[in-house]
Formats: sequence, structure tokens, C-alpha cells
Amino acid sequence: MTDAMPASVPATPGATARTRTWPVVAWGLWDWGSAAFNAVATTFVFTVYLTSSPFGSKGQTSVALSNALLVAGLVVLVIAPITGQRADASARRKLWLAVNTGVVVVCLALMFFVRADAAFLWFGLGLLAVGTVFYELAAVNYNAMLAQVSTPKSVGRVSGFGWGMGYLGGIVLLLVVYFGFIHPDVGLFGVTSAGGLAVRVSMLIAALWFCLSALPVLFAVPENRGIAGRAKVGLIGSYKLLGQDVARLWRISRHTVFFLIASAVFRDGLTGVFTFGGVLAAGTFGFSAGEVIIFAIAANVVAGIATMASGPLDDRVGPKPLIIVSLAGLIVSGGLVFVLHDGGQTVFWICGLILCLFVGPAQSASRTFLARLIPAGREGEVFGLYATTGRAATFLAPGAFGLFVTIGGGQQYWGILGIVLVLAAGLALLIPVRSAQQQLG
Repeated sequence: MTDAMPASVPATPGATARTRTWPVVAWGLWDWGSAAFNAVATTFVFTVYLTSSPFGSKGQTSVALSNALLVAGLVVLVIAPITGQRADASARRKLWLAVNTGVVVVCLALMFFVRADAAFLWFGLGLLAVGTVFYELAAVNYNAMLAQVSTPKSVGRVSGFGWGMGYLGGIVLLLVVYFGFIHPDVGLFGVTSAGGLAVRVSMLIAALWFCLSALPVLFAVPENRGIAGRAKVGLIGSYKLLGQDVARLWRISRHTVFFLIASAVFRDGLTGVFTFGGVLAAGTFGFSAGEVIIFAIAANVVAGIATMASGPLDDRVGPKPLIIVSLAGLIVSGGLVFVLHDGGQTVFWICGLILCLFVGPAQSASRTFLARLIPAGREGEVFGLYATTGRAATFLAPGAFGLFVTIGGGQQYWGILGIVLVLAAGLALLIPVRSAQQQLG
């Protein structure tokens, strides 16, 4: 088996010998703006709104939400790798980042028209599903640009900066919508909660936020160069080419394939920490809706600081040790939430924030681990596979959570063990994977 290959970062078109500050900041601002979709639309505001009583029973709306996101995930599963591949070949990575981000912004803006009425449920879910698809496609091109704004020595710091900007953007935006519109009886511009107006106006703010934050990267980072010698192919040809590329990736960089599998598992566990964190806070530990948002803000503060601080460590010791330590910390702190659940909100605040301390570093280091393994010039294609494998495993955390709740006789806190199990499985799959440093060593 021949797995040794150099990291792609040094040879990537657009990368320079020295990391320039403004392109990195502009690139990170896209992550800052993405909080409009991640924090406001899919986690703490719009999805909570869609599963509230005006839209139907909580069970019905939760199932409908799950089905909408499942369909979105399947679409991403099918098209993400070829969209990245085609952007690499055609030198239109930045163009497609702009187009896909634009669709997400439009979806956020249209959420303003989703009134608090059951008749608007599927309209809202449709916007959320379409936004999810195009957000994931935008993220493929965004992640691929990491090699254009960093060097081999700075890729960890730059990736950590981007993730950290995402968390900090979430903090600021949640504060704006919470204290500006959702928390007060009468918010800014006379906005009230009647007809869901407070949430709907918040989605307009989110759309504007993402639009403005995404603009700098389109001007500050040059377009990628196409892959030399690769002819343009049609849609069917793209899938054939994808199969050939995966086979070649297996031959020349088998550990890249192994990592894609391992990361798909533990990244779903990381997503589960945030996805079910609010559910557990409210259902098991008695948090009110407002307290959930306050916890979310605190969680983003902790995660953002930890992620930015972990970047230099990533460059110094490599991403794999950082991922291993982070996953181990998540497993231990998640276990403590389960064991000490009778301690009430104090336990959740302490252990929950410890969990957030490790989530961001694991996410950022996962991206840099892959960036160091990718063959030069194929960043979009492989990050498309990264998105695809992640989507392929999205059933793991929800399934494990539900399974352990059932095993625990319907006690919600048992679901924590399901998340811990997924994280442990991802850690076990990661340990045998050789990093770029180990392959060259």
C-alpha cells in the first residue's frame, strides 16, 4: 500500500509564501456571516419557531422538520462532490461561492413571509431545506479556498480563525435579534411577537447580515485556476470522472479516504452536541426559551475563543493530536452530563460549556487535517466529498440519541449516551489514520 504524498497546501494556486492579513480576514468574514443561517435559521430561532404550537403539534412539526432536512441532506449527498469538482476544473470556485451564498440569503429573506400559522409550515420548511442545500454547496467552495489564503505553516491558525469568526458572529447576531426583537414585548421599530413578526424580522436581519459579511471574500481572494489538461464534461461525465477520481484517491492517498469516513462519524457527533444541546437544556434541565438563547450565546463565546486559541497549536503539533484530545474531552464531559444530570441547571451550565470548549477545535482541526492531505488543485472536489460523507452519516447522532432515550425508558437524558457513542466511534476510526506529517515522516 502506498499512501505517502505531500500536503496540497504549498502547491495550491493562489497560496503565497507568506499569509496576507486582509484575504484571511475577508475569508473569515464569510464564516462570521454564516451564523445567520447556522445559529439563527437552523438552530436557535427559525427551527424553534417552526416547531412551536401555531404550526401544529410538536410531534408533527418535529417529524416534518426532520423529513425536510433529510431530503436536503440527500440532495447534498448526491451533488456536492461534482459541484466542487466542476468548480475546480472551470476556475469558477469564487463565482459559485457567490451564487450559492446568494440563494441562501434569498431564502433567509423569504422567511419573513412565514407567518405563525399551520398553512405556512411547509413554505417555511421548504425555504429551510433549499437554504440548507445551497449553504452546504457554498461551504464546499468556501472550505476549498482555505488553501488559497493560507500557507503550510499557517493553515491551522487560518482555519481556527475562520471557525472562531463563525462562533463570534453567532454571538453578536443572537444578541442583536434577542434583545432587539425577540425578548422585549415591543422591540425595535415597534416590532412585537404578533403573527411571529419578531422572528420574521429577525430573519430579514439575518439575510442582510450574511449578504454584507459574504462580500469581502469575493473581492479580496483571487479566483482559483482550472486543473490543467482536464477537459470540460457534462453532468453524467462528471459522475464518471468522480468515480475515477475516488479510485485514484484510494490508490495514491488511501488515508485521505479513511479520514473522510472517520470524520463523517465524529463530525455528526459534533453536530449532535449542538443540535440536541438546546433540546436537553429545555427538556431535561428546565431551561426557558430565553435561557436557551442565553446559553447559546455563552456556548458560542466559549467555542469561539477555544477555536481561535487552538489554531497555533494545530500548526505546532498537527491536527490529529488536537482532534483526539478534543474528542476525548467531549466523551468525558458528555458522560459527566449523563452521570450528574440530577444536579440540575448548574451541572448543564458547567459540563455543557466544557463540551463547547472542545467542539470548535475538533471542527477546525478536521478541516486542516484534510487540507494537508488533498492532492494539489483538487480542493473543491475533495471538500465536496467531505460534505458528502458528512451528510451520509447525518442519521447517526439522531438515531443514537433516540435509541438511547428508548433504552432509558423515555428519559431524555439517556440520549446523551447516544451522542457520546457516536463520538467514541469516530475517535476509534480516526486513531489508525495517518496524518500528512506521519506519512512524510
